[in-house]
Amino acid sequence: MSRYDRWNSILELLAQEGRLSVEDAAEALDVSTATIRRDFDQLAQQQMLMRTRGGAVAQSVSYDLPLRYKTARHADEKHRIAAAAAELVSPGAVIGMNGGTTTSELARSLATRSTLEAGFTIVTNALNIASELTVRQHVKIVVTGGVARPQSYELIGPLAGGVLEQVTLDVAFLGVDAIDVELGASAHHEGEASVNNLLISRGRPGRRRGRLLQGRQARLRQDLPDRQDRHPRDRRTAPGRARRPAQRGGREGDPRVRRAVRKRVRSKS
Repeated sequence: MSRYDRWNSILELLAQEGRLSVEDAAEALDVSTATIRRDFDQLAQQQMLMRTRGGAVAQSVSYDLPLRYKTARHADEKHRIAAAAAELVSPGAVIGMNGGTTTSELARSLATRSTLEAGFTIVTNALNIASELTVRQHVKIVVTGGVARPQSYELIGPLAGGVLEQVTLDVAFLGVDAIDVELGASAHHEGEASVNNLLISRGRPGRRRGRLLQGRQARLRQDLPDRQDRHPRDRRTAPGRARRPAQRGGREGDPRVRRAVRKRVRSKS
C-alpha cells in the first residue's frame, strides 16, 4: 500500500469512527505502529486530523481531501472513464470542464487524442488543467477568473461567473462530490457548486463522473437538466441508476480497512 493510499484509508477510518488509536490503525492497515505514528504526525501538520495521546481524532473537514491526495485513487477506473468521455468530443468543440482528478485525466486524454489534432477549446476554472494543457498548440485554453481554492485548484467566486456568462459550450464535463437518487448531483463547497451550475447553464452537458462518493452527503445541490445525456460511468453503477451516498461513514476504501472495522464492532458488542 502506498503512502497516499494509507493516508486515505486513515482518513476514511476517522470519518467513520471519529477517533482512532495507533494500534487500531496499524492492525487495520497491516503496518507497524511506527509507520502509523509518522502518518498521524504528517497528516496533523497538514491539518487533516488532530493528534492526541496515542492516536488521532477527525477534523471536521477531513472528508474534503485535497486534490493531490485523490489522484492515485482508482486510477485505472478514471483512465477508462476519461477515454470513454473523450469519444464524445468532436474536432473544433468548445468544452467546459471543472476541476477534479477524473476531469484532469480527461483533459490529458483529449490533448493526446489523434482525432482532435485539428484543435478544440477548453473553458475551465481548474488551474492545474489550464497549466498542463497550455503547452499543447492545438488546444485553446480559456480560464475563468476567480479566487483559487487550494483543495481543488479551482477558481471560484463572482469573477469566474463573469467569464462563463460570455461563452457558449458545445459540451461540459463535470466532476461532482456526490449523486443522490432523489436530490441529484451536489458539491461540498458553495463556490464550486455555483461555478458548476454556470457551466451547466452554458451548454448541453455530457455528464462525467467517477466512482460515486460513498461518504458524507454533500450539502449543495447542482441543478442538472432533466433530459438524459450520454455519460461515461463506473461499471458498478447500473445504467439509469445512481447509488445513494451514505449519510454517515461507509466510504469505499481498502478491503482490509472494512474488515478491521467490522472486527472492532463485533468485539465491542
